Amino acid sequence: MGSPFSRREFIRFIGAGAAGAALQGCAGSPEARKPVARVVVIGGGYGGATAARYVRAWSGGAIEVLLVERNTEFVSCPLSNLVLGGSRRIADLTLGYGKLRAEGINVVHDEVRTIDPAKKRLMLANSQELSYDRLVVSPGIDFLHDQVAGYDAEAQKTVLHAWKAGPETLALRGRLEAMADGGVVLLAIPKAPYRCPPGPYERISQIASYLKQAKPRSKILVLDANEDIVSKKGLFLAAWNDLYKGLIQYMPNHEVKEVVAKASSVKTDFETFKGDVLNVIPPQRAGAIAAQANLITTNNRWCDVDWLTMESKAVPGIHVLGDATLSASAMPKSASMANTHGKIAAGAIVSLLTGQPVNPQPVIANVCYSYVSDKEAMHVTSVHRYDADKKTILPVAGAGGVSAQRSELEKSYADTWARNIWADTLG
Repeated sequence: MGSPFSRREFIRFIGAGAAGAALQGCAGSPEARKPVARVVVIGGGYGGATAARYVRAWSGGAIEVLLVERNTEFVSCPLSNLVLGGSRRIADLTLGYGKLRAEGINVVHDEVRTIDPAKKRLMLANSQELSYDRLVVSPGIDFLHDQVAGYDAEAQKTVLHAWKAGPETLALRGRLEAMADGGVVLLAIPKAPYRCPPGPYERISQIASYLKQAKPRSKILVLDANEDIVSKKGLFLAAWNDLYKGLIQYMPNHEVKEVVAKASSVKTDFETFKGDVLNVIPPQRAGAIAAQANLITTNNRWCDVDWLTMESKAVPGIHVLGDATLSASAMPKSASMANTHGKIAAGAIVSLLTGQPVNPQPVIANVCYSYVSDKEAMHVTSVHRYDADKKTILPVAGAGGVSAQRSELEKSYADTWARNIWADTLG
């Protein structure tokens, strides 16, 4: 399906925002005129904010865009593990929505309670109703705590997942700081698919980096429900062996079935493990509003979509983005993916609302960086293209790959990628 991309070509492709994936409308500044349609976007993360921004831009301001986001600030999940390692502050990952407003997007900080697809209306928590011509739902993930016995509301106060960047990230960092030297950090990874495949292994590296410097007699016990490390295995194992030898005990095929918060322990099928700090990442599904709107189609967890438009296969007129989607072949749940989902949806929506043809072959470029210390990082990249015969997105053979090794140069690339995608998403 084409020749392999060189690293320089791939970075240029990413830097351009994979514009060929979705570009349909004409760019232009918002103008004061009656809008031809209204698009409402639920969720101001990497998928939703990108969709809102590009619908507005590619329609030349002709389409009114409302973005509904419960949080007043955007906190990036990518790089949040560095807060645990101590090389970043949560403030470094926190951005506002002011630039979207400046581009003519109406940002509403509220929560959507219900969606009525038949009437094309939704109800906010403050009882305000909003109508729409097209709806974009980018709800991220919610957690299936009930699939882990004992992981109830009370246990969640002390057994943290910190898999949404923000207060729990800070709380988990506080637990690490308070733990005595010689303590055990127990980190449990759910079965894939989950948000950010390399994320747990990056977290192991970052916690190990902190312990090595501040609490060198401590250990990390990793219980992984998967058969093996699911992303960048060789690179992570090399980093752990070179940088953190003796600090990490990794145990695959160990799915946590029960949490015993009062005893600071977890149970698998046959064993009980204790830790001084418990970090249990639960199984995940599409965010709650996707369930309320009957957008979930598969395993009671994920939303299947038409990859040409990101439109739900269950509910016409609603486009679903990001981690909530039922992933196509080899497609990770990542910020890069959500960002490009937003552009595919934006291009399709502008086309559908203005009577133009939809792009027949969207392309997605993905990159995931992992920081394994305060100085070094590494990456995995992939390219995915729509297959008209199979009506899905498929990986492009020979495109992408993993770093030859971790390095300080890779860290500089990772830092640049973060700044670029934040600017592309939020303006």
